[in-house]
Amino acid sequence: CNWIKRELSSVGSISEEETCEKLKGLIQRQVQMCKRNLEVMDSVRRGAQLAIEECQYQFRNRRWNCSTLDSLPVFGKVVTQGTREAAFVYAISSAGVAFAVTRACSSGELEKCGCDRTVHGVSPQGFQWSGCSDNIAYGVAFSQSFVDVRERSKGASSSRALMNLHNNEAGRKAILTHMRVECKCHGVSGSCEVKTCWRAVPPFRQVGHALKEKFDGATEVEPRRVGSSRALVPRNAQFKPHTDEDLVYLEPSPDFCEQDMRSGVLGTRGRTCNKTSKAIDGCELLCCGRGFHTAQVELAERCSCKFHWCCFVKCRQCQRLVELHTCR
Repeated sequence: CNWIKRELSSVGSISEEETCEKLKGLIQRQVQMCKRNLEVMDSVRRGAQLAIEECQYQFRNRRWNCSTLDSLPVFGKVVTQGTREAAFVYAISSAGVAFAVTRACSSGELEKCGCDRTVHGVSPQGFQWSGCSDNIAYGVAFSQSFVDVRERSKGASSSRALMNLHNNEAGRKAILTHMRVECKCHGVSGSCEVKTCWRAVPPFRQVGHALKEKFDGATEVEPRRVGSSRALVPRNAQFKPHTDEDLVYLEPSPDFCEQDMRSGVLGTRGRTCNKTSKAIDGCELLCCGRGFHTAQVELAERCSCKFHWCCFVKCRQCQRLVELHTCR
């Protein structure tokens, strides 16, 4: 995921070919794609930002919390190892690009694409397809071309390239399998005599939840020759084969307890934990048995809010003492 870094740190929009040359982390074929698709690159950057924010939301209470670094790659060396964390990062990043490009098509930002014109006529359920259906086919195709080219350039037979390509596709599948039908009713007094509908991408949070579930159930795999090509198969023969929507990984993860900058692990010292929880966000597990500090902290929050006619809400600022627990 080296390509993620510079999209986020570049200032202003990517509107000139010279800017593509300056984007650190892109391989030459991605630079060429950038030059040919300048208008799409701001969507790629938005997709990368979406991916980072969603990763940090999904892992906010875990030992590895998807923290970003001012380095290449942006998630640190964790993603250079073939772990399930790397699998999630590749999947959510690929999904982020597909999602952002698709939304840019539908909103009329891009000349190269618009609404999905293949969705029209009357559906089997009897409603009229109308409005602007999200052009997910274009978003997915662009993500495949831009994101996957890095792995294909390595030679798709390397174990890590196979893993990354599989997880990239699983990320895009998480959008495709959760596409929604949204409708609007037309008729007297809001009756639904006529209903027009269109296809829409799901909220990106839903994509994040789906991929987080896939992360929890990810399959450890190993390369094996199948016929004339190499493929990834479950390391444990008793496990059923993974599907295109599952995440796969090659190496077990470190425990992420102690800081190890050579491996890109920040550790959990100083992290806030939940004293009453028995789950991974609880002080016992998150702090890896090292114990935790407790401090009284004063929080400022809005209170005694009143609605005034018309039309605003006025609140007081109240101070509240809370206990804050942080890992030793």
